Amino acid sequence: MEQPVSFYSRGLKIAGVLFSPEGPPGAEGRPGVVLCQGFTGVKESFLPPVAQRLAELGFYALTFDYRFFGESQGEPRFQLLPQCQVEDTRNAITFLQLQPGMDPEGVGLYGTSFGGAIASYTAGTDERVKCLVSTSGIGNGERWLRGMRPFWQWQQLLSHLEKDRRNRLLNGSSAYVDTLDIMVPDPSTRSFWDKTTPLAVKQLPQWGTQITLESAEAVMAFRPEEVVSAISPRAAMWIHSTGDGLVPMGESQAMHQRAGEPRALARISCGHWDVYRGKPFEEVMAHAMGWYQRWLCE
Repeated sequence: MEQPVSFYSRGLKIAGVLFSPEGPPGAEGRPGVVLCQGFTGVKESFLPPVAQRLAELGFYALTFDYRFFGESQGEPRFQLLPQCQVEDTRNAITFLQLQPGMDPEGVGLYGTSFGGAIASYTAGTDERVKCLVSTSGIGNGERWLRGMRPFWQWQQLLSHLEKDRRNRLLNGSSAYVDTLDIMVPDPSTRSFWDKTTPLAVKQLPQWGTQITLESAEAVMAFRPEEVVSAISPRAAMWIHSTGDGLVPMGESQAMHQRAGEPRALARISCGHWDVYRGKPFEEVMAHAMGWYQRWLCE
């Protein structure tokens, strides 16, 4: 069963969808997982199939739109501030813990792509998270954005950010750019984006294709790899596509190397966007669901 829900984060109304398992909970309640969207993603995009799979296995699952995105409140729109998204995720955890039939001690996180960065950082800074799964996540925002560009384009981006910083000081607002001006696409991402964006915008008018330049500055300062060592002795798994041309495998490897036990690193032979469908999706689900059943149901 799934139902629309809402909660507040820093006074802003956050829109979500709660997926509930069939049947009554046990005496101690059921575990639950908060799911974190990727770069500029909304709750309807890639995570509902993951939430449905969790509910089928007897877990509660919560998807939601970060502030400034989707159906959630917040101005300016389409501004990606990682620390704000971490705060929204922590409030989503509290909301999930309050649900009837939920075991408040059995909270897990699932994040995909940049959502893997948000989930990893949240797990490292919030001891309520008992178990983490990150798929194709990012450990260092500056390294990720720098690695997408030749040196001259990196210098150009830094120049644009400096100009925007001055304009924000004088005018109070950040300039908007195309999302792919910040998240520079590899050929696979460009093909996927060109095929899916027109349909996505038509079906989801709340989904946008632009982002503020201030977002890039905030992403560059975001480094989940620096806090993942604090997750232990809680459990953390990183899953990554070996053929990922958008988020290098090294991002998940860096977080796994810095984390303590229990930890795991799973490799899937596919590209970045393949993990959302077909055989790669089933491989991801096998790793993730096995990890949750091991560490959230004990």
